[in-house]
Amino acid sequence: MRDVHSQPPTPTPAADSGQTRTVAADDRLSAELTSVVAGARRRALRDGDRQIDTAHLLHSLLETDPAVRALFDGGQVARLLGYLVQRSIGYGLQWQGAVEDSGALPVVREVAGWSPSAATAMEAALATADRRGARQVGGVDLLLALARDPECRAVEVLRRAGVDAEALAAQAHPTGS
Repeated sequence: MRDVHSQPPTPTPAADSGQTRTVAADDRLSAELTSVVAGARRRALRDGDRQIDTAHLLHSLLETDPAVRALFDGGQVARLLGYLVQRSIGYGLQWQGAVEDSGALPVVREVAGWSPSAATAMEAALATADRRGARQVGGVDLLLALARDPECRAVEVLRRAGVDAEALAAQAHPTGS
């Protein structure tokens, strides 16, 4: 894991996909995060899962957001994507058909199409952006929120790939929180 100091995201109106309104107002999501959510939704549907879970979000974050990838070294990104691809083709991590609810963090609310852990992570990402004084939520906000739930699927993937999720979760947002 690397400590990367990137420029704050430029506020960009998110596309009105109609798919992110169940978790956050479209105008609160950065363009990258809007793309991440859409990718996670497609991945969940393709995998036959009823809900977006934290591993779907992690997979989409790594594929879509360069600021998220910059927090890891290249070998970690490759290992993470390897585990996530194995999961999507039915090997390795076996969660298909089961609802993710780690119980480690209080669930903010029930959200249709989202696992309780994924919805809670998105709400935590919104709160992180608010604390930073940022109008929009970015991918790093979501990654740090995922890493703070030690029992979620995303953290299981991080651990298996040799990433210290606790150290990742403890990082301040690289854009200055």
